[in-house]
Amino acid sequence: MPVRPPRPSSPPLNALRAFEAAARLGGVTKAAEELCVTPGAVAQHIKALEDWAGARLFDRHAKGVTLNELGERSLPDFLAAFDQMNRAVQNLRMNAAPNSVRIATLPSLAQLWLSPRMPGLRAAFPQARISIAALEQPPNLAREGYDIAIFLEPKTSRGGLILAEDHILPVCAPALAKQVQQPADLAAMLWLKDSLWPDDWAMWVQKTQLALPNLPETVSYSLYSLALEEARNGAGILMGHDFLVQASLLDGSLVAPFNTPVSTGKVVKARLRDGDQRGLSPRLVRALAAAA
Repeated sequence: MPVRPPRPSSPPLNALRAFEAAARLGGVTKAAEELCVTPGAVAQHIKALEDWAGARLFDRHAKGVTLNELGERSLPDFLAAFDQMNRAVQNLRMNAAPNSVRIATLPSLAQLWLSPRMPGLRAAFPQARISIAALEQPPNLAREGYDIAIFLEPKTSRGGLILAEDHILPVCAPALAKQVQQPADLAAMLWLKDSLWPDDWAMWVQKTQLALPNLPETVSYSLYSLALEEARNGAGILMGHDFLVQASLLDGSLVAPFNTPVSTGKVVKARLRDGDQRGLSPRLVRALAAAA
């Protein structure tokens, strides 16, 4: 009679994933947001893993949880394991659908910079199936299902491919520009800005050394495209990012009363998923850089 002793049980994959996410992100709530579950579910999965291991991995306190010594020692192995698993999943997806490319970028970049370039990309790469997701923050390309991330980054950041420099300058409708004969006239205008870049006007005023008798009223928009449209409609003066307002300046719907661009110290940079140096994604990025 064959002897078949029961095999040692392994903890559920969801418990391992919950621990890795909470340990990497520094809390149960952030892990729940990433995993699209409730904080209670994450906490329950972590407890199940601790029960299986027979030891605690986190210290509980009123403000949340923190990794204890055992959790700290265990985390690097889990990070490496899940990074490798995600690479395997991404490689499977890429091999199964080699013509599919997923791009993540800022909403303003998606609408005003990338969208006008899409016809050229489709013409150059007719086999490509390109999807675009508008995100406020760059995704983790090692963990999320995107092939390319295009975001504003400090000019000094390493890696990636620079697609455009970021300079700012005031822009407005031609009719409104007639009321702005000198920089001091800006003080009487309504200033428009994007809520993502609340310090644009202060940066421009400081770097141009403009002396204003008082700070004017400002209106903030959650979408740069809305602020741009309002500027075209004559609602006020928008602090324009040159790579986003270039088309409007060229077609004359906006003008720059003063040719005083100021560098923000940032650039539009494209990054590829780690290890993705073949296929369509690198060629698409190079095409975007050449067209910029």
